[in-house]
Amino acid sequence: MNNMNDTPQLIKNENYKVEFSSVNHEGLGVGRIGNFTIFVFGALPNEVAIVKLIKIQKNYGYGKLEKILKRSPYRVNPICPHYTGCGGCNLMHINYEGELKIKYNTVKETLERIGKFEAVEVNDVIKMDNTAGYRNKIQAPFGMENGKVIFGFFRKRTHDIIPIKECFIHTPQTLDILNFIKNLCNEYRIPAYNEEKHQGIIRHVLIRDSRKNGDMMVVLVVTKENITELNVITEKIAKRYPQVKSIILNVNSERTNVILGKKFKTLYGKDVIVDSLGGLDFEIGASSFYQVNPVQTEKLYRTAINYANLTGNEIVIDAYCGIGTIGLLASKKAKMVYGVEVVEEAIKNANKNAQINNITNVSFVVGKSEVQIKKWDQEGIKADVIFVDPPRKGCDQEFLNTIIEMEIPKVVYVSCNVATLARDLRILADSGYELKAVQPVDMFPHTTHVECVVLMSRK
Repeated sequence: MNNMNDTPQLIKNENYKVEFSSVNHEGLGVGRIGNFTIFVFGALPNEVAIVKLIKIQKNYGYGKLEKILKRSPYRVNPICPHYTGCGGCNLMHINYEGELKIKYNTVKETLERIGKFEAVEVNDVIKMDNTAGYRNKIQAPFGMENGKVIFGFFRKRTHDIIPIKECFIHTPQTLDILNFIKNLCNEYRIPAYNEEKHQGIIRHVLIRDSRKNGDMMVVLVVTKENITELNVITEKIAKRYPQVKSIILNVNSERTNVILGKKFKTLYGKDVIVDSLGGLDFEIGASSFYQVNPVQTEKLYRTAINYANLTGNEIVIDAYCGIGTIGLLASKKAKMVYGVEVVEEAIKNANKNAQINNITNVSFVVGKSEVQIKKWDQEGIKADVIFVDPPRKGCDQEFLNTIIEMEIPKVVYVSCNVATLARDLRILADSGYELKAVQPVDMFPHTTHVECVVLMSRK
């Protein structure tokens, strides 16, 4: 066995003593053998362990945890029986206090390393009081095993399905519905989709639930529309689960790993279910973007709106507005809210959500944010505050240039990816904006993901 204090000639499948300093975005412990960086699943900061080196790259490698010599005080036994194989939760081997410390450090270190902000002040992570069953949406892949239909989650870094019987972050009711649909597929001999052969019928089942009234939506993702037994399957689901108010068929016949296809057909009930957020009702369709943790979403959006410090006189822009959640919540305290989004269906939902909540001081349009903001400016609509909630890839350079060019006084940035957040904040900081506040919110307990709200003000 080799010592961690020097860099030996590394040999695959040899054991090494490693000290770990942090956890990366994939939940892997980050340690060193001399100057060589090694990533190990299951290792935690401040632990020392014996590690088998299983993969060697030029400047880094991957190892397998063999024996812990110095144990983290935050280490716990994972509560999920599928933990070691499933690619979902990756921090169940640490208690919640330790998990929050990791997320805090991730935000602070990333803003300093990638964003080049010196000694940045970060607020403590807003935690959950109860982390069980927090998700309101599940997308379960279906597959075949020994001639039978199964469902579950993908094994880490593969598309091999691990059959599951329970999941700590979803509700038991959701898994019961999935199990019932699986049994129906076996009963009526509806084969699951095989990615490699591009054969089979049922690909995924997506389930949404409303915490407002318990209503649920079931989306059957299939490769073809004409399935003989579809009517009887729909009837059986609706009869067994009265809380299911909507059953949608989604047809995805493409050779792709994208879950949803373009064609939707309502088989039973309504096209949408309704959930409540911050005192407002929101219609949610099969393809709508809607945050998966409603309890923490209210805290997230409340923080964002508080950062905007609205007095009732402001013109607000909600960029990447989706179905209008942030903009509609902010409208209570703003003079006027303008929302823009490239997805046409989302804008239809946003306008409908404004209508059902009787909100009239909003305007939602389809388009690219950077183009629409300039149009509004030419029409004399000059924003006092802009809310930015982009996808994981962050903001386009052209969009950030537009914010800078329009000299919008306040930018409230909501991000699910702290690396792209840090990159975008640096661009704003180099162009006259000052970092005022950083608030992480734990939207995804038991995983390394962390959401952030940041306030930037023009100097």
